[in-house]
Amino acid sequence: MQRLTVEQAWNYRIVPSSEKGIDFYIDAAININLIKEELEILSGEPVALQAVDTEVIQETLNRYYLKSNQEGTTAKKGLKAEVRSESFVSDLIQEAKSINSSDIHIETYEEEARVRFRIDGQLVERLLIGRDDYPSLVNKIKIMASLDISEKRLPQDGRIFYSHEQDKFDIRVSVLPTLHGEKIVLRILRSDASNIDIQKVGFKENDLFNYLEGVKKPHGIVLISGPTGSGKTTTLYATLKLLNTKTKNIVTIEDPIEYTLEGINQVQLKESIGLDFPKALRTFLRQDPDIIMVGEIRDQETANMAIRAALTGHLVLSTIHTNSAWGTVARLIDMGIPAYLIANTLNTTVAQRLIRLLCPHCKKEVPFERNIFPPAFTPYWEISSYYSPQGCSQCYFTGYKGRKALYEVIPVDTELAEHIKKNEFHIDADLEKRGIKKLAYNAFERFAQGDTSIDEIYPLLFS
Repeated sequence: MQRLTVEQAWNYRIVPSSEKGIDFYIDAAININLIKEELEILSGEPVALQAVDTEVIQETLNRYYLKSNQEGTTAKKGLKAEVRSESFVSDLIQEAKSINSSDIHIETYEEEARVRFRIDGQLVERLLIGRDDYPSLVNKIKIMASLDISEKRLPQDGRIFYSHEQDKFDIRVSVLPTLHGEKIVLRILRSDASNIDIQKVGFKENDLFNYLEGVKKPHGIVLISGPTGSGKTTTLYATLKLLNTKTKNIVTIEDPIEYTLEGINQVQLKESIGLDFPKALRTFLRQDPDIIMVGEIRDQETANMAIRAALTGHLVLSTIHTNSAWGTVARLIDMGIPAYLIANTLNTTVAQRLIRLLCPHCKKEVPFERNIFPPAFTPYWEISSYYSPQGCSQCYFTGYKGRKALYEVIPVDTELAEHIKKNEFHIDADLEKRGIKKLAYNAFERFAQGDTSIDEIYPLLFS
């Protein structure tokens, strides 16, 4: 596949049919004789062409020769041939950014190395790299990230500030020694939070109202829970954008700083020199803050400092790893935080997940079958049909296009605070009485409306 550039493949509508690089499948709708002459001139040797259906060619081109989402541009041409070129890494980053990839994985195995892009949460293989070319590629990235190229036994973390024409953004670099060499992951960080809107991240009307009531309070703590990559940071920045006024002093401590927002004082975590979450929080309290954002509550010391900041009249926003919104209470208690302190400071607790949305151009309606749900799950209402992913040129034949967040928002009132003080965690009846919908309900609703597939919501139906 890599013998052709993206431009050549789409221009001639051909894909290789063998490893020789001179045998191709071609779109049956194309004038084969004319193309054959051009390809033989380009390759300098006889070329064999075999006509196949237009749909087959279209699907293969969309799978293996990704085009940019930016109008009028295509992905980098001939990446495989330019691994040793000075611009290879830059071209790779440009391509990943242009197709809205969040991460670039560069990894090596016994006989080959490869590059994969994470698009809408899923890894897609982009190209293979020769083992001989791999060490020089690793060194180029290390130099760009100001890392030690002689250190190959220990993990390293760095940062690249990437600038190309009007595009400027940061890239977090992680290098991990593995059995066959060093694996590198490049996380493309969004540089500007100005286009994030709290109204558009995925909140339902009632959930948004409850969430905004919590963050508009002058003090207390708001916690967002969820696994890595569930969009928690995006929600926090949409919130900060809403709260960011000239009358507020907002400070954040993050690892890494994923967005930049004018008017907010952002601090990068640097544990190697002793700048960790607790130390930053102690300093923040002497900076006369109104709002403090902590990237993540990882341990008891950070949790204690966050609670202390909330008790002393500050609004604290943070994230925590739990499976449900109410589970954050149990997690804080496990960390050693007294229940009465949690009850007095917790404004709102939120659980969040990201789901992929079905491509509107190709999703297919199919009759409902009961066995698609987990055995113990009872649908909230009856449905006669649902939609499944198919794949088309609009979605690179993945069946999905874009993602949305799902939320479970619990505003902590006086009654729920009493439950916290008494260590009572089975409160489903109380939540239902308040009209609070759980993640499972919101996921099922998205599925029933035809927005997503059963595969995307299946893990959430247990929550």
